[in-house]
Amino acid sequence: MTRDRVWLGVLLSVPATAWLAVAFAAPLVVVALLSLQETADPFAALSLVPSFKQFADILGDRYFLGIIAETILLGLGVTVGAVVLGYPLAMWLAGLPPRWRSVAFAVVLIPLLTNVVVRSLGIVLLLAPDGLFNSALRPFGLARPQGYVFTHFAVAIALIQVFLPFMVLSLYDSLANLDGRLKEAAASLGASRARIFFAVTLPLSLQGLRAGVTIVFLLSSTAYVSATILGGKKVWTTGMIVWQEALQNLNAPTAAALAMIMLAWGIAFAFLAERIVRRFSPWLTPEGPRRASLALPAAFERVLVRVADISGQALWHALLALGIFLLLFPLMLVAVQSFNDVPQASVAGFRAFTFKWYAAVFEVGSYLRAFEISAQLAAASVACALALALPAAFVLVRFGYPGRGAVQAFWMLPLALPHVAIGVGMLRLLQWYIAIPPFMGLLLVHVVLIVPFAISLLRSSVLQLDTALEQAAASLGANPVRVFFLIVLPNLAPGLAVAGIIGFLISFGEVTVTSFLTTARLTTLPVRIYAEASFSLEPTVHAVSTLLILATVALLAIVNRFVKLDRVWAK
Repeated sequence: MTRDRVWLGVLLSVPATAWLAVAFAAPLVVVALLSLQETADPFAALSLVPSFKQFADILGDRYFLGIIAETILLGLGVTVGAVVLGYPLAMWLAGLPPRWRSVAFAVVLIPLLTNVVVRSLGIVLLLAPDGLFNSALRPFGLARPQGYVFTHFAVAIALIQVFLPFMVLSLYDSLANLDGRLKEAAASLGASRARIFFAVTLPLSLQGLRAGVTIVFLLSSTAYVSATILGGKKVWTTGMIVWQEALQNLNAPTAAALAMIMLAWGIAFAFLAERIVRRFSPWLTPEGPRRASLALPAAFERVLVRVADISGQALWHALLALGIFLLLFPLMLVAVQSFNDVPQASVAGFRAFTFKWYAAVFEVGSYLRAFEISAQLAAASVACALALALPAAFVLVRFGYPGRGAVQAFWMLPLALPHVAIGVGMLRLLQWYIAIPPFMGLLLVHVVLIVPFAISLLRSSVLQLDTALEQAAASLGANPVRVFFLIVLPNLAPGLAVAGIIGFLISFGEVTVTSFLTTARLTTLPVRIYAEASFSLEPTVHAVSTLLILATVALLAIVNRFVKLDRVWAK
Protein backbone atom coordinates (compact mmCIF):
# COMPACT_ATOMS: atom_id res chain seq x y z
CA MET A 1 0.00 0.00 0.00
CA THR A 2 1.68 3.23 -1.15
CA ARG A 3 1.62 6.39 0.92
CA ASP A 4 -0.57 8.11 -1.69
CA ARG A 5 -3.24 5.40 -1.41
CA VAL A 6 -3.11 5.62 2.38
CA TRP A 7 -3.74 9.35 2.26
CA LEU A 8 -6.45 8.90 -0.39
CA GLY A 9 -8.18 6.39 1.90
CA VAL A 10 -8.00 8.87 4.79
CA LEU A 11 -9.36 11.64 2.55
CA LEU A 12 -12.30 9.51 1.38
CA SER A 13 -13.12 8.69 5.02
CA VAL A 14 -13.48 12.34 5.98
CA PRO A 15 -17.02 13.12 4.66
CA ALA A 16 -18.87 10.33 6.51
CA THR A 17 -16.73 10.74 9.64
CA ALA A 18 -17.25 14.51 9.76
CA TRP A 19 -21.04 14.24 9.31
CA LEU A 20 -21.34 11.63 12.07
CA ALA A 21 -19.10 13.72 14.32
CA VAL A 22 -21.47 16.69 13.96
CA ALA A 23 -24.85 14.95 13.89
CA PHE A 24 -24.18 11.87 16.03
CA ALA A 25 -21.17 12.28 18.31
CA ALA A 26 -21.94 15.91 19.20
CA PRO A 27 -25.53 15.17 20.37
CA LEU A 28 -24.23 12.30 22.49
CA VAL A 29 -21.62 14.60 24.05
CA VAL A 30 -24.41 17.09 24.75
CA VAL A 31 -26.46 14.34 26.42
CA ALA A 32 -23.48 13.41 28.59
CA LEU A 33 -22.92 17.07 29.50
CA LEU A 34 -26.60 17.65 30.32
CA SER A 35 -26.73 14.56 32.52
CA LEU A 36 -24.01 16.11 34.72
CA GLN A 37 -25.87 19.40 35.38
CA GLU A 38 -26.70 20.30 38.98
CA THR A 39 -30.05 21.90 38.27
CA ALA A 40 -32.94 20.92 36.02
CA ASP A 41 -33.98 24.56 35.49
CA PRO A 42 -34.31 24.97 31.67
CA PHE A 43 -33.25 28.65 32.00
CA ALA A 44 -30.15 28.00 34.14
CA ALA A 45 -26.73 28.66 32.65
CA LEU A 46 -24.79 25.63 31.46
CA SER A 47 -22.36 24.48 34.13
CA LEU A 48 -19.05 22.83 33.31
CA VAL A 49 -18.68 21.59 36.90
CA PRO A 50 -19.85 17.95 36.81
CA SER A 51 -22.58 16.90 39.21
CA PHE A 52 -24.12 13.48 39.72
CA LYS A 53 -27.27 14.90 41.28
CA GLN A 54 -29.50 13.78 38.39
CA PHE A 55 -28.19 10.21 38.63
CA ALA A 56 -28.56 10.23 42.41
CA ASP A 57 -32.14 11.51 42.14
CA ILE A 58 -33.06 8.82 39.60
CA LEU A 59 -31.34 5.93 41.37
CA GLY A 60 -32.77 7.04 44.73
CA ASP A 61 -36.34 7.24 43.46
CA ARG A 62 -38.39 4.04 43.68
CA TYR A 63 -40.64 5.25 40.87
CA PHE A 64 -37.73 5.58 38.43
CA LEU A 65 -36.11 2.36 39.66
CA GLY A 66 -39.37 0.46 39.17
CA ILE A 67 -39.72 1.70 35.58
CA ILE A 68 -36.07 0.93 34.82
CA ALA A 69 -36.49 -2.61 36.18
CA GLU A 70 -39.73 -3.11 34.21
CA THR A 71 -38.08 -1.84 31.03
CA ILE A 72 -35.10 -4.16 31.36
CA LEU A 73 -37.35 -7.16 32.08
CA LEU A 74 -39.55 -6.19 29.15
CA GLY A 75 -36.49 -5.98 26.89
CA LEU A 76 -35.29 -9.40 28.07
CA GLY A 77 -38.74 -10.94 27.49
CA VAL A 78 -38.98 -9.44 24.01
CA THR A 79 -35.48 -10.73 23.20
CA VAL A 80 -36.38 -14.27 24.30
CA GLY A 81 -39.60 -14.13 22.26
CA ALA A 82 -37.70 -12.92 19.20
CA VAL A 83 -35.18 -15.77 19.56
CA VAL A 84 -37.93 -18.41 19.87
CA LEU A 85 -39.75 -17.13 16.77
CA GLY A 86 -36.65 -16.00 14.90
CA TYR A 87 -34.87 -19.37 14.64
CA PRO A 88 -37.66 -21.21 12.75
CA LEU A 89 -38.12 -18.23 10.42
CA ALA A 90 -34.39 -17.87 9.70
CA MET A 91 -33.95 -21.64 9.18
CA TRP A 92 -36.97 -21.67 6.85
CA LEU A 93 -35.53 -18.83 4.76
CA ALA A 94 -32.07 -20.42 4.63
CA GLY A 95 -33.49 -23.79 3.57
CA LEU A 96 -35.64 -22.51 0.69
CA PRO A 97 -34.57 -22.97 -2.95
CA PRO A 98 -32.99 -19.75 -4.32
CA ARG A 99 -35.90 -19.05 -6.69
CA TRP A 100 -38.35 -18.84 -3.76
CA ARG A 101 -36.02 -17.23 -1.25
CA SER A 102 -36.37 -13.64 -2.44
CA VAL A 103 -40.19 -13.90 -2.39
CA ALA A 104 -40.12 -15.37 1.12
CA PHE A 105 -37.78 -12.60 2.21
CA ALA A 106 -40.59 -10.15 1.57
CA VAL A 107 -42.31 -11.67 4.63
CA VAL A 108 -39.51 -10.18 6.74
CA LEU A 109 -38.63 -7.04 4.81
CA ILE A 110 -42.14 -5.63 4.31
CA PRO A 111 -42.82 -5.40 8.08
CA LEU A 112 -39.24 -4.24 8.75
CA LEU A 113 -39.56 -1.29 6.38
CA THR A 114 -43.14 -0.45 7.28
CA ASN A 115 -43.69 2.37 9.77
CA VAL A 116 -43.53 1.19 13.39
CA VAL A 117 -46.73 3.12 14.19
CA VAL A 118 -48.60 1.25 11.45
CA ARG A 119 -47.49 -2.10 12.82
CA SER A 120 -48.45 -1.11 16.35
CA LEU A 121 -51.92 -0.13 15.15
CA GLY A 122 -52.29 -3.65 13.73
CA ILE A 123 -51.45 -5.14 17.14
CA VAL A 124 -54.09 -2.87 18.71
CA LEU A 125 -56.70 -4.35 16.36
CA LEU A 126 -55.48 -7.89 17.08
CA LEU A 127 -55.74 -7.48 20.89
CA ALA A 128 -58.81 -5.19 21.03
CA PRO A 129 -61.94 -6.33 22.98
CA ASP A 130 -63.57 -7.57 19.74
CA GLY A 131 -60.26 -8.55 18.18
CA LEU A 132 -59.24 -11.99 16.98
CA PHE A 133 -57.12 -12.82 20.04
CA ASN A 134 -59.79 -11.98 22.61
CA SER A 135 -62.46 -13.74 20.53
CA ALA A 136 -60.35 -16.90 20.28
CA LEU A 137 -59.97 -17.00 24.07
CA ARG A 138 -63.68 -16.40 24.78
CA PRO A 139 -64.73 -20.10 24.57
CA PHE A 140 -62.08 -20.91 27.19
CA GLY A 141 -63.24 -18.15 29.55
CA LEU A 142 -59.94 -16.28 29.21
CA ALA A 143 -61.30 -13.27 27.28
CA ARG A 144 -61.14 -9.85 28.98
CA PRO A 145 -63.91 -7.25 28.65
CA GLN A 146 -61.36 -4.57 27.81
CA GLY A 147 -59.27 -6.87 25.61
CA TYR A 148 -55.52 -7.23 26.04
CA VAL A 149 -54.48 -3.75 24.94
CA PHE A 150 -52.87 -1.43 27.51
CA THR A 151 -51.09 -4.34 29.21
CA HIS A 152 -47.47 -5.46 29.46
CA PHE A 153 -48.44 -8.44 27.30
CA ALA A 154 -49.64 -6.12 24.53
CA VAL A 155 -46.47 -4.02 24.65
CA ALA A 156 -44.31 -7.15 24.55
CA ILE A 157 -46.19 -8.58 21.54
CA ALA A 158 -45.93 -5.27 19.71
CA LEU A 159 -42.18 -5.02 20.38
CA ILE A 160 -41.60 -8.62 19.27
CA GLN A 161 -43.50 -7.87 16.06
CA VAL A 162 -41.47 -4.73 15.46
CA PHE A 163 -38.01 -6.15 16.18
CA LEU A 164 -38.38 -9.80 15.08
CA PRO A 165 -37.06 -8.99 11.55
CA PHE A 166 -33.73 -7.86 13.04
CA MET A 167 -33.34 -11.23 14.79
CA VAL A 168 -34.28 -13.18 11.64
CA LEU A 169 -31.83 -11.26 9.46
CA SER A 170 -29.00 -11.69 11.99
CA LEU A 171 -29.58 -15.45 12.25
CA TYR A 172 -30.12 -15.87 8.52
CA ASP A 173 -26.66 -14.54 7.77
CA SER A 174 -25.09 -17.30 9.89
CA LEU A 175 -27.45 -20.09 8.84
CA ALA A 176 -27.23 -19.37 5.10
CA ASN A 177 -23.42 -19.61 5.25
CA LEU A 178 -23.45 -22.83 7.29
CA ASP A 179 -21.71 -25.70 5.50
CA GLY A 180 -24.47 -28.24 4.72
CA ARG A 181 -21.93 -31.07 4.65
CA LEU A 182 -21.63 -30.83 8.44
CA LYS A 183 -25.33 -31.64 8.83
CA GLU A 184 -25.04 -34.46 6.31
CA ALA A 185 -22.07 -35.89 8.22
CA ALA A 186 -23.99 -35.74 11.49
CA ALA A 187 -27.03 -37.39 9.92
CA SER A 188 -24.89 -40.15 8.41
CA LEU A 189 -23.64 -40.90 11.94
CA GLY A 190 -27.22 -41.41 13.12
CA ALA A 191 -27.90 -38.03 14.70
CA SER A 192 -31.58 -37.04 14.83
CA ARG A 193 -32.79 -33.62 13.62
CA ALA A 194 -32.88 -32.34 17.18
CA ARG A 195 -29.36 -33.60 17.86
CA ILE A 196 -28.13 -31.94 14.65
CA PHE A 197 -29.72 -28.67 15.72
CA PHE A 198 -28.15 -28.66 19.20
CA ALA A 199 -24.76 -30.07 18.10
CA VAL A 200 -24.25 -28.32 14.73
CA THR A 201 -26.74 -25.59 13.84
CA LEU A 202 -26.98 -23.83 17.21
CA PRO A 203 -23.23 -23.64 17.99
CA LEU A 204 -22.33 -22.47 14.48
CA SER A 205 -25.01 -19.78 14.49
CA LEU A 206 -24.04 -18.32 17.87
CA GLN A 207 -22.38 -15.27 16.32
CA GLY A 208 -25.58 -14.42 14.44
CA LEU A 209 -27.57 -15.09 17.61
CA ARG A 210 -25.30 -12.72 19.57
CA ALA A 211 -25.81 -9.95 17.02
CA GLY A 212 -29.57 -10.48 16.94
CA VAL A 213 -29.94 -10.66 20.72
CA THR A 214 -27.90 -7.50 21.20
CA ILE A 215 -29.81 -5.51 18.57
CA VAL A 216 -33.26 -6.63 19.74
CA PHE A 217 -32.50 -5.95 23.41
CA LEU A 218 -31.02 -2.51 22.71
CA LEU A 219 -33.92 -1.46 20.49
CA SER A 220 -36.72 -2.95 22.59
CA SER A 221 -35.41 -1.62 25.90
CA THR A 222 -35.19 1.92 24.52
CA ALA A 223 -38.39 1.95 22.43
CA TYR A 224 -41.26 4.22 23.35
CA VAL A 225 -43.52 4.54 20.27
CA SER A 226 -45.07 1.06 20.46
CA ALA A 227 -45.08 1.21 24.26
CA THR A 228 -47.05 4.46 24.16
CA ILE A 229 -49.66 3.15 21.69
CA LEU A 230 -50.09 -0.32 23.23
CA GLY A 231 -49.44 0.69 26.84
CA GLY A 232 -51.95 3.55 26.85
CA LYS A 233 -50.15 5.33 29.75
CA LYS A 234 -50.87 2.25 31.90
CA VAL A 235 -47.52 0.68 31.02
CA TRP A 236 -44.48 2.91 31.30
CA THR A 237 -40.99 2.37 29.92
CA THR A 238 -37.81 4.37 30.35
CA GLY A 239 -38.01 5.61 26.77
CA MET A 240 -41.46 7.10 27.47
CA ILE A 241 -40.10 8.84 30.58
CA VAL A 242 -37.22 10.30 28.56
CA TRP A 243 -39.67 11.62 25.96
CA GLN A 244 -41.93 13.08 28.67
CA GLU A 245 -39.09 14.72 30.62
CA ALA A 246 -37.51 16.19 27.47
CA LEU A 247 -40.62 17.46 25.66
CA GLN A 248 -43.37 17.90 28.23
CA ASN A 249 -41.55 18.74 31.46
CA LEU A 250 -38.62 20.50 29.69
CA ASN A 251 -36.33 18.73 32.15
CA ALA A 252 -33.41 17.99 29.84
CA PRO A 253 -30.88 17.00 32.58
CA THR A 254 -33.14 14.25 33.95
CA ALA A 255 -33.96 13.05 30.42
CA ALA A 256 -30.24 13.04 29.59
CA ALA A 257 -29.35 11.14 32.77
CA LEU A 258 -32.00 8.52 31.97
CA ALA A 259 -30.66 8.26 28.41
CA MET A 260 -27.13 7.73 29.77
CA ILE A 261 -28.41 5.01 32.11
CA MET A 262 -30.09 3.35 29.11
CA LEU A 263 -26.82 3.63 27.20
CA ALA A 264 -24.93 2.06 30.13
CA TRP A 265 -27.19 -0.96 30.40
CA GLY A 266 -27.08 -1.40 26.62
CA ILE A 267 -23.27 -1.47 26.62
CA ALA A 268 -23.27 -3.84 29.62
CA PHE A 269 -25.70 -6.19 27.87
CA ALA A 270 -23.67 -6.18 24.63
CA PHE A 271 -20.49 -6.92 26.59
CA LEU A 272 -22.20 -9.75 28.51
CA ALA A 273 -23.64 -11.28 25.32
CA GLU A 274 -20.22 -11.17 23.67
CA ARG A 275 -18.58 -12.87 26.66
CA ILE A 276 -21.22 -15.61 26.87
CA VAL A 277 -21.07 -16.41 23.16
CA ARG A 278 -17.28 -16.54 23.20
CA ARG A 279 -17.45 -18.92 26.15
CA PHE A 280 -19.73 -21.22 24.18
CA SER A 281 -17.68 -20.84 20.96
CA PRO A 282 -14.33 -22.31 22.03
CA TRP A 283 -13.16 -22.70 18.42
CA LEU A 284 -13.05 -18.89 18.11
CA THR A 285 -10.39 -18.42 20.80
CA PRO A 286 -6.91 -19.96 21.14
CA GLU A 287 -7.71 -21.01 24.69
CA GLY A 288 -10.97 -22.53 23.55
CA PRO A 289 -10.44 -26.21 24.35
CA ARG A 290 -10.09 -25.34 28.06
CA ARG A 291 -13.50 -23.63 28.00
CA ALA A 292 -15.39 -26.49 26.34
CA SER A 293 -16.47 -27.72 29.79
CA LEU A 294 -19.24 -25.11 29.75
CA ALA A 295 -21.30 -27.38 27.50
CA LEU A 296 -24.69 -28.51 28.84
CA PRO A 297 -24.68 -31.39 31.33
CA ALA A 298 -24.91 -34.67 29.42
CA ALA A 299 -28.05 -35.93 31.22
CA PHE A 300 -29.89 -32.64 30.69
CA GLU A 301 -28.83 -32.57 27.05
CA ARG A 302 -30.13 -36.11 26.50
CA VAL A 303 -33.52 -35.21 27.98
CA LEU A 304 -33.65 -32.00 25.95
CA VAL A 305 -32.85 -33.78 22.70
CA ARG A 306 -35.35 -36.55 23.45
CA VAL A 307 -38.14 -34.04 24.09
CA ALA A 308 -37.19 -32.15 20.93
CA ASP A 309 -37.19 -35.39 18.89
CA ILE A 310 -40.74 -36.16 20.03
CA SER A 311 -42.28 -32.71 19.70
CA GLY A 312 -39.71 -30.82 17.66
CA GLN A 313 -41.28 -31.02 14.19
CA ALA A 314 -44.76 -29.99 15.34
CA LEU A 315 -43.35 -27.24 17.57
CA TRP A 316 -41.06 -25.98 14.78
CA HIS A 317 -43.95 -25.69 12.33
CA ALA A 318 -46.18 -24.04 14.94
CA LEU A 319 -43.53 -21.43 15.78
CA LEU A 320 -42.85 -20.80 12.08
CA ALA A 321 -46.55 -20.25 11.42
CA LEU A 322 -46.82 -18.02 14.49
CA GLY A 323 -43.84 -15.94 13.38
CA ILE A 324 -45.24 -15.37 9.87
CA PHE A 325 -48.68 -14.66 11.35
CA LEU A 326 -47.27 -12.09 13.76
CA LEU A 327 -45.28 -10.33 11.05
CA LEU A 328 -48.01 -10.08 8.41
CA PHE A 329 -51.43 -10.37 10.05
CA PRO A 330 -51.34 -6.99 11.86
CA LEU A 331 -50.61 -5.30 8.52
CA MET A 332 -53.56 -7.13 6.93
CA LEU A 333 -55.80 -6.02 9.80
CA VAL A 334 -54.82 -2.40 9.21
CA ALA A 335 -55.63 -2.75 5.49
CA VAL A 336 -59.05 -4.31 6.21
CA GLN A 337 -59.82 -1.73 8.89
CA SER A 338 -59.18 1.08 6.40
CA PHE A 339 -62.40 0.03 4.61
CA ASN A 340 -64.36 -0.52 7.84
CA ASP A 341 -67.11 1.94 8.74
CA VAL A 342 -66.39 2.16 12.48
CA PRO A 343 -66.47 5.22 14.75
CA GLN A 344 -62.96 4.68 16.18
CA ALA A 345 -59.74 3.22 14.87
CA SER A 346 -59.41 0.77 17.77
CA VAL A 347 -62.86 -0.81 17.24
CA ALA A 348 -62.33 -4.30 15.80
CA GLY A 349 -64.96 -6.33 13.93
CA PHE A 350 -66.11 -5.47 10.42
CA ARG A 351 -69.27 -3.28 10.39
CA ALA A 352 -69.70 -2.01 6.81
CA PHE A 353 -67.59 -1.31 3.72
CA THR A 354 -66.64 2.32 3.05
CA PHE A 355 -64.15 4.47 1.17
CA LYS A 356 -64.80 7.52 3.33
CA TRP A 357 -61.56 7.24 5.32
CA TYR A 358 -59.55 7.43 2.08
CA ALA A 359 -61.64 10.40 0.99
CA ALA A 360 -60.94 12.04 4.35
CA VAL A 361 -57.19 11.55 3.89
CA PHE A 362 -57.19 13.60 0.70
CA GLU A 363 -59.66 16.17 2.07
CA VAL A 364 -57.57 16.85 5.19
CA GLY A 365 -54.71 19.01 3.97
CA SER A 366 -52.46 18.27 6.93
CA TYR A 367 -51.94 14.67 5.81
CA LEU A 368 -50.87 15.77 2.34
CA ARG A 369 -48.61 18.47 3.79
CA ALA A 370 -47.04 15.92 6.17
CA PHE A 371 -46.56 13.50 3.25
CA GLU A 372 -44.87 16.25 1.24
CA ILE A 373 -42.49 17.04 4.12
CA SER A 374 -41.66 13.35 4.64
CA ALA A 375 -40.97 12.84 0.93
CA GLN A 376 -38.75 15.94 0.73
CA LEU A 377 -36.88 14.96 3.88
CA ALA A 378 -36.38 11.35 2.74
CA ALA A 379 -35.19 12.42 -0.73
CA ALA A 380 -32.72 14.95 0.68
CA SER A 381 -31.50 12.48 3.32
CA VAL A 382 -30.93 9.75 0.74
CA ALA A 383 -28.98 12.11 -1.54
CA CYS A 384 -26.70 13.17 1.32
CA ALA A 385 -26.33 9.62 2.70
CA LEU A 386 -25.31 8.17 -0.68
CA ALA A 387 -22.79 10.96 -1.21
CA LEU A 388 -21.23 10.10 2.17
CA ALA A 389 -21.55 6.31 1.96
CA LEU A 390 -20.06 5.78 -1.52
CA PRO A 391 -16.52 6.98 -0.71
CA ALA A 392 -16.76 5.18 2.64
CA ALA A 393 -17.62 1.92 0.85
CA PHE A 394 -14.56 2.31 -1.43
CA VAL A 395 -12.40 2.86 1.66
CA LEU A 396 -13.60 -0.40 3.21
CA VAL A 397 -12.98 -2.40 0.03
CA ARG A 398 -9.91 -0.86 -1.61
CA PHE A 399 -8.01 1.33 0.85
CA GLY A 400 -6.36 0.57 4.13
CA TYR A 401 -4.69 2.73 6.74
CA PRO A 402 -3.89 2.50 10.45
CA GLY A 403 -7.09 2.99 12.45
CA ARG A 404 -9.49 2.12 9.62
CA GLY A 405 -11.15 -0.51 11.84
CA ALA A 406 -11.93 2.10 14.49
CA VAL A 407 -13.35 4.46 11.86
CA GLN A 408 -15.53 1.64 10.48
CA ALA A 409 -16.83 0.88 13.99
CA PHE A 410 -17.67 4.59 14.43
CA TRP A 411 -19.65 4.55 11.16
CA MET A 412 -21.72 1.61 12.45
CA LEU A 413 -22.32 3.00 15.97
CA PRO A 414 -25.70 4.65 15.14
CA LEU A 415 -27.12 1.14 14.70
CA ALA A 416 -26.22 0.16 18.25
CA LEU A 417 -26.83 3.22 20.44
CA PRO A 418 -30.29 4.33 21.67
CA HIS A 419 -31.95 6.61 19.16
CA VAL A 420 -33.79 8.32 21.98
CA ALA A 421 -30.42 9.65 23.24
CA ILE A 422 -29.65 11.09 19.80
CA GLY A 423 -33.06 12.77 19.83
CA VAL A 424 -32.49 14.40 23.21
CA GLY A 425 -29.02 15.63 22.28
CA MET A 426 -30.01 17.00 18.88
CA LEU A 427 -33.08 18.70 20.38
CA ARG A 428 -30.87 20.53 22.88
CA LEU A 429 -28.34 21.44 20.19
CA LEU A 430 -31.06 22.97 18.02
CA GLN A 431 -32.38 24.91 21.03
CA TRP A 432 -28.91 26.39 21.59
CA TYR A 433 -28.40 27.20 17.91
CA ILE A 434 -31.83 28.50 16.95
CA ALA A 435 -30.45 29.79 13.66
CA ILE A 436 -30.41 26.21 12.38
CA PRO A 437 -33.69 25.56 10.49
CA PRO A 438 -35.73 22.61 11.88
CA PHE A 439 -35.58 20.88 8.48
CA MET A 440 -31.78 20.95 8.64
CA GLY A 441 -31.89 19.36 12.11
CA LEU A 442 -34.10 16.55 10.83
CA LEU A 443 -31.86 16.12 7.79
CA LEU A 444 -28.75 15.82 9.96
CA VAL A 445 -30.28 13.04 12.07
CA HIS A 446 -31.95 11.12 9.22
CA VAL A 447 -28.67 10.93 7.32
CA VAL A 448 -27.05 9.50 10.46
CA LEU A 449 -29.69 6.76 10.58
CA ILE A 450 -29.33 5.90 6.87
CA VAL A 451 -25.54 6.01 6.48
CA PRO A 452 -24.70 2.66 8.23
CA PHE A 453 -27.19 0.78 6.04
CA ALA A 454 -26.01 2.59 2.89
CA ILE A 455 -22.35 1.81 3.62
CA SER A 456 -23.13 -1.89 4.14
CA LEU A 457 -25.18 -2.12 0.93
CA LEU A 458 -22.71 -0.17 -1.22
CA ARG A 459 -19.77 -2.11 0.17
CA SER A 460 -21.24 -5.28 -1.36
CA SER A 461 -21.70 -3.48 -4.69
CA VAL A 462 -18.11 -2.18 -4.71
CA LEU A 463 -16.83 -5.68 -3.93
CA GLN A 464 -18.55 -6.99 -7.05
CA LEU A 465 -17.00 -4.40 -9.40
CA ASP A 466 -14.78 -5.83 -12.13
CA THR A 467 -11.50 -3.94 -11.73
CA ALA A 468 -10.30 -5.27 -15.11
CA LEU A 469 -12.73 -2.87 -16.82
CA GLU A 470 -11.23 0.08 -14.93
CA GLN A 471 -7.70 -1.04 -15.77
CA ALA A 472 -8.63 -1.40 -19.46
CA ALA A 473 -10.11 2.12 -19.55
CA ALA A 474 -7.03 3.54 -17.83
CA SER A 475 -4.71 1.77 -20.30
CA LEU A 476 -6.61 3.50 -23.14
CA GLY A 477 -5.83 6.91 -21.63
CA ALA A 478 -8.91 7.64 -19.50
CA ASN A 479 -8.08 9.65 -16.39
CA PRO A 480 -9.48 8.56 -12.97
CA VAL A 481 -12.43 10.98 -13.24
CA ARG A 482 -13.52 9.60 -16.64
CA VAL A 483 -13.03 6.03 -15.40
CA PHE A 484 -15.28 6.77 -12.41
CA PHE A 485 -18.10 8.37 -14.40
CA LEU A 486 -17.95 6.10 -17.48
CA ILE A 487 -17.10 2.73 -15.90
CA VAL A 488 -17.54 2.66 -12.11
CA LEU A 489 -20.71 4.71 -11.68
CA PRO A 490 -22.79 2.86 -14.36
CA ASN A 491 -21.80 -0.49 -12.84
CA LEU A 492 -22.75 0.75 -9.37
CA ALA A 493 -26.13 2.08 -10.53
CA PRO A 494 -28.17 -0.97 -9.36
CA GLY A 495 -26.49 -0.90 -5.94
CA LEU A 496 -27.04 2.85 -5.64
CA ALA A 497 -30.71 2.38 -6.58
CA VAL A 498 -31.18 -0.33 -3.94
CA ALA A 499 -29.39 1.67 -1.23
CA GLY A 500 -31.41 4.75 -2.20
CA ILE A 501 -34.78 2.98 -1.98
CA ILE A 502 -33.94 1.27 1.32
CA GLY A 503 -32.67 4.57 2.70
CA PHE A 504 -35.80 6.35 1.51
CA LEU A 505 -38.00 3.81 3.33
CA ILE A 506 -35.93 4.11 6.52
CA SER A 507 -36.13 7.90 6.51
CA PHE A 508 -39.77 8.09 5.44
CA GLY A 509 -40.89 5.74 8.24
CA GLU A 510 -38.67 7.10 11.04
CA VAL A 511 -40.57 8.36 14.08
CA THR A 512 -38.47 7.67 17.22
CA VAL A 513 -35.97 10.50 16.79
CA THR A 514 -38.13 12.60 14.49
CA SER A 515 -40.82 13.14 17.13
CA PHE A 516 -38.25 15.06 19.24
CA LEU A 517 -37.45 17.48 16.43
CA THR A 518 -40.70 18.19 14.59
CA THR A 519 -42.56 21.45 15.02
CA ALA A 520 -46.17 22.49 14.43
CA ARG A 521 -45.27 23.63 10.91
CA LEU A 522 -42.85 20.81 10.17
CA THR A 523 -44.48 17.47 11.02
CA THR A 524 -43.66 14.33 9.06
CA LEU A 525 -46.33 11.82 8.10
CA PRO A 526 -45.24 9.07 10.56
CA VAL A 527 -45.23 11.59 13.44
CA ARG A 528 -48.67 12.82 12.35
CA ILE A 529 -49.95 9.21 12.37
CA TYR A 530 -48.32 8.67 15.77
CA ALA A 531 -50.08 11.73 17.16
CA GLU A 532 -53.41 10.56 15.72
CA ALA A 533 -52.93 7.07 17.12
CA SER A 534 -51.99 8.42 20.57
CA PHE A 535 -54.80 10.93 21.00
CA SER A 536 -57.74 10.96 18.57
CA LEU A 537 -57.76 7.40 17.13
CA GLU A 538 -59.61 8.45 14.01
CA PRO A 539 -59.93 5.62 11.43
CA THR A 540 -58.24 7.78 8.79
CA VAL A 541 -54.92 6.64 10.25
CA HIS A 542 -55.65 3.15 8.87
CA ALA A 543 -56.24 4.55 5.38
CA VAL A 544 -52.96 6.48 5.51
CA SER A 545 -51.20 3.44 6.94
CA THR A 546 -52.53 1.18 4.17
CA LEU A 547 -51.22 3.58 1.54
CA LEU A 548 -47.80 3.45 3.24
CA ILE A 549 -47.86 -0.36 3.27
CA LEU A 550 -48.68 -0.44 -0.45
CA ALA A 551 -45.90 2.06 -1.17
CA THR A 552 -43.43 -0.11 0.78
CA VAL A 553 -44.47 -3.24 -1.14
CA ALA A 554 -44.15 -1.40 -4.47
CA LEU A 555 -40.68 -0.04 -3.65
CA LEU A 556 -39.47 -3.48 -2.50
CA ALA A 557 -40.74 -4.93 -5.80
CA ILE A 558 -38.59 -2.35 -7.60
CA VAL A 559 -35.60 -3.28 -5.42
CA ASN A 560 -36.14 -6.95 -6.33
CA ARG A 561 -35.82 -6.02 -10.00
CA PHE A 562 -32.26 -4.83 -9.37
CA VAL A 563 -31.10 -7.17 -6.61
CA LYS A 564 -32.88 -10.22 -5.20
CA LEU A 565 -34.24 -9.37 -1.79
CA ASP A 566 -32.34 -12.18 -0.06
CA ARG A 567 -29.07 -10.57 -1.17
CA VAL A 568 -29.99 -7.04 -0.11
CA TRP A 569 -29.03 -7.62 3.51
CA ALA A 570 -26.22 -10.09 2.87
CA LYS A 571 -22.88 -9.06 4.32
